Amino acid sequence: MEGVVLRSFFLSRWMWGMFALPFAWIAWQVWISMAKNPAALGPDPAQTLVDYFGKAALYLLFCVLAMTPVVRLTGWNILMRQRRALGVSVFLYALLHWTAYAGLLLEWQWRALGEDLVRRPYIIVGFAAGLMLFALAVSSNGWSVRYLGPKWRRLHKLIYPAACLILIHLIWVARSDYTEIAIYSIVLVLLLIARLPRTGRRQTR
Repeated sequence: MEGVVLRSFFLSRWMWGMFALPFAWIAWQVWISMAKNPAALGPDPAQTLVDYFGKAALYLLFCVLAMTPVVRLTGWNILMRQRRALGVSVFLYALLHWTAYAGLLLEWQWRALGEDLVRRPYIIVGFAAGLMLFALAVSSNGWSVRYLGPKWRRLHKLIYPAACLILIHLIWVARSDYTEIAIYSIVLVLLLIARLPRTGRRQTR
């Protein structure tokens, strides 16, 4: 029993360290850009940060969706204990994505935000996905599980429409090259298929 607790403790610390790595790397790049090389973040540093945090949130979301298939294949049930923390990290990077957009690109001009919402409806789609991620993040704790009971599992199925909305957001944002979007779409479809209940997959055969 003590061994399981210790493994869970160290795995939790390792996972949080892994979640922090993308932020640490981009923080280092920002420092380099400010102190040594102004071109470190490319010709448009603000847009670079917006895109970076958005992709970090997407990649971590893929990790959340991959958790169940990985546990099924490996039997490493201890990984499931870190799923909530992983989900919270998805929201945190999505929040950084929105903060970089509103703070760096719009400079907190709310009128400009309103105009952007009219001109670029994909922002509304992304915001809707962000609200779903927020609901998942604030309910990723033991108290919420106990308080909501069976409703908690239903609430956390929001991860599926959130993932789909994020993909729609990306497709809408893309200008010309859809190669990366196609890869994301394939990965998402495969992960959703892999998460289907085993009984459901047997019935379809």
